[in-house]
Amino acid sequence: MLELSNALEAIRDFLELGGPVLRLIAWVILFMWILILERLIFFRTGLKALTAEAIAEWEDRSERKSWYAHEIRSKIISKVNMAASQGLPMIQTFVALCPLLGLLGTVTGMISVFEVMAVSGSGNARSMAAGVSRATIPTMAGMVGALSGVFLVTILTRTAKRSIQNLEDSMGMDH
Repeated sequence: MLELSNALEAIRDFLELGGPVLRLIAWVILFMWILILERLIFFRTGLKALTAEAIAEWEDRSERKSWYAHEIRSKIISKVNMAASQGLPMIQTFVALCPLLGLLGTVTGMISVFEVMAVSGSGNARSMAAGVSRATIPTMAGMVGALSGVFLVTILTRTAKRSIQNLEDSMGMDH
């Protein structure tokens, strides 16, 4: 229990060190990861069930050669594609937002460095160090969040495309 308390205190100290922008970055990363985990769970469970239903719906059709049948096939595939792709644009937005928020943290931290320099003359090294820290920590956090998100959103996008391609292949048109 003491270890958990120490870990939470270290996280709180880290968030205070980075300033208010770091807290915003933490929220963005949290929401991004919630969406990523939701998609991973959906791909493991819901997408498989949805794909099986789509194939069963197609297999239940007696006629699969006409233009009308082709349109129904496209509708079934499109429905599964929409479900598989849901949430991916939002994850991509969060990934793109992380480094931008890190840059905002850099700018606000450097502003505080310049304020210290303006007030104390050529500069109080200790006060300037706090501002530089406030500038660099959000940048690092934004980049780490973006890198972790880029990796996983790439995997999720590829998985969705592969699932749709497999569905299209398994629902081939009868000739």
